[in-house]
Amino acid sequence: MTKSYTLDEINSVAREILPLLTSNVICFQGEMGAGKTSFIQALCKISSVVDVVTSPTFSLINEYQNEQSESIYHFDCYRIESEEEALDFGAEEYLYSGNLCLIEWSENIASILPESHQSIRLEKIDKNTRKLTLT
Repeated sequence: MTKSYTLDEINSVAREILPLLTSNVICFQGEMGAGKTSFIQALCKISSVVDVVTSPTFSLINEYQNEQSESIYHFDCYRIESEEEALDFGAEEYLYSGNLCLIEWSENIASILPESHQSIRLEKIDKNTRKLTLT
């Protein structure tokens, strides 16, 4: 599925995409500034997350709770230099926990991702428009 949207439409697009997510591991790809964190924030809002959703660039992973007290994990693997580093912080435990895992820069941990993961590629078309491709 491919869809273009403006930033004003991000919540409605997240609402449209959420039912299409059949895996609990969702990988986000796109260049810096493509809107990965913004789209994850929108998905979390639609998923009734009660915590503030921010990029885990320095913490590597944030855990959020939704209104049903379910955990959602948000990874930012931009600074990960090796998959061994991801294994050291327990990435596999999160990935195979059965909870929703939203992963930015997933290409840095590609070999430890479950086969059943899905990918969302975001492309910046212009200052206000993005293109989303779900695979």
